[in-house]
Amino acid sequence: MSSIIVVLPKMEDAKQIRSILSRRGLDTAALCTTASGVLSKVHQLDSGVVICSYRLPDMHYTQLAQYLPDYFEMLLLSSAAEVGNCPRGMIALTYPIKPHDLVSTVEMMLAQLERRLKKKKTMPKKRTEQEQNYINNAKWVLMERNHMSEEEAFRYIQKCSMDSGTNMVETAQMILLLIYEG
Repeated sequence: MSSIIVVLPKMEDAKQIRSILSRRGLDTAALCTTASGVLSKVHQLDSGVVICSYRLPDMHYTQLAQYLPDYFEMLLLSSAAEVGNCPRGMIALTYPIKPHDLVSTVEMMLAQLERRLKKKKTMPKKRTEQEQNYINNAKWVLMERNHMSEEEAFRYIQKCSMDSGTNMVETAQMILLLIYEG
């Protein structure tokens, strides 16, 4: 579940933003007046959006954006002049902020973040070089001993992996152990 953190130099302004969001059904996880407060909070949360002013007491918004983990997005609230200077790809709203624009932008950002995180979870994990070597060595042994083609050896490892409920690296390690012990 994604969270919303509001960081503005004045706590009263942060409370107004929270009020606007809560009236539209969006809960705010935290209100902060400093970037360091945000950074300590983001590591306690799964993902979300940081709504931020361009000027914070302890650091510039671009520094905060660099320190945010990749599972957090930033929405900049700023003057039109400062929005023109913001980094490419950063989403920004200009003062005066219309409540509808704020809510729809936050909803859009949360939806995009959820899609991106869901897509990232479904992507297969990249194997390390050592893990890939186990699979390659097991394929080579199967090709040499059992006269299989590379594709047949790979499919054999894959099938054994699925049948035993282990991942391919563990299966390749088992094949290597069985062959070298036997």
